[in-house]
Amino acid sequence: MRTWTRAVPAAVGALALAVALTGCNHSGSGKGRHSSGSHASGSGSDSADGKTAYRLGEASPPQESTMQKSKGSKFTVTPTKVQAGTKADMDNSGLEKQKDPKVPVYVWSTLTHQSGKAMEIGDMDDDLIVKTDKGERTKALIVIMGEAKWPNCPAPDTQKKLSAGQSEKICTAFLIPEGQKPAAVELSQGYYKKPLEWPVKN
Repeated sequence: MRTWTRAVPAAVGALALAVALTGCNHSGSGKGRHSSGSHASGSGSDSADGKTAYRLGEASPPQESTMQKSKGSKFTVTPTKVQAGTKADMDNSGLEKQKDPKVPVYVWSTLTHQSGKAMEIGDMDDDLIVKTDKGERTKALIVIMGEAKWPNCPAPDTQKKLSAGQSEKICTAFLIPEGQKPAAVELSQGYYKKPLEWPVKN
């Protein structure tokens, strides 16, 4: 996905263009950073009591990779902090102004590889979603032909591999409509299961 914001090659054009992938008010919608779609299997990832709501700082149940190169590997995602950015952050990001004004939301998470083959960081956080107080959902920011810069949110090395027992703290940027607030961080469980959710207290 990202390189802070994941850099995605474009066949045509030379301008930096930010694209926020929205789920059309459906948490399972939209594609991630890779064309292969979702990377975590819903199988075996639910907690024993069916719990889907967590506090920030509380780890998800183990997620199972469906990526061919790391199929069956298990990992957890722990959103720890959410902060709404400002219009000034957007103005200073290096991105072009958009027709519909947006502001960034920064999500800090800890990714922990639990078992199986090594996994790239970019394959472990791909199903994170930010839900706004208006019910809109958006996946992480993708930058085409450019790279945005955000204050206090450095770009993670998305190709870095973690082995069992290793963890990495990362920051991820999302764009939401100006005037809306982040209400929750979600982790998609695919099309047929309710996403895991970490409510945000504004």
